[in-house]
Amino acid sequence: MIHLKALLVTIVFAATGCAPAPPVEPPFIPSDRGETTVYIVRHAEKAAENPSDPELSEIGYVRADSLSSALRDAGVNAIIVTSLKRTALTARPLARRRGITPQVVPAGGPTAAHIDSVVAAVHRNPGATILVVGHSNTIGHIAGKLSGRSLGDLCDSEYSNLIIISMPRAKQAKMLVERYGPQDPPSDGSCVPMRKL
Repeated sequence: MIHLKALLVTIVFAATGCAPAPPVEPPFIPSDRGETTVYIVRHAEKAAENPSDPELSEIGYVRADSLSSALRDAGVNAIIVTSLKRTALTARPLARRRGITPQVVPAGGPTAAHIDSVVAAVHRNPGATILVVGHSNTIGHIAGKLSGRSLGDLCDSEYSNLIIISMPRAKQAKMLVERYGPQDPPSDGSCVPMRKL
């Protein structure tokens, strides 16, 4: 059974001058073989080119690599992304490491319908350890549908949130919000960043 303490990985970004990510110390441990564990992140930082479907920026590729390192020992065996490049590119290092072909849940159309489709995809993988890569206006709501506690939208500058949801069979889901990879820039005061839980 996957042990969430596998996330106790310190990621050092010597080449970029970024501070190490803090260790993740979860308050819960998967309890039985029927448990589903879901890691939810926003896509990494995007490039300025091709605004309708951008790729990642240089720091975005660093973040994608850091996600792969952070979840290296987490036992991820399913990945869900959207049809936009930035989500697939964020998941790609981990997908290659684990030999996983991500499931694509198309973006576009009503946001609420997309969120429901991602949640349904998670529920089609009971007992799995799943990475979901979404967007600033979806991941907090996906977490809410899975855990019963909505986190709302992210600030535009937030990329480092790592939402961890433990869903034991026939028990209440538990949620943890941590950080990974390069630190986000300070808030400009126009939005309240998601807090750690």
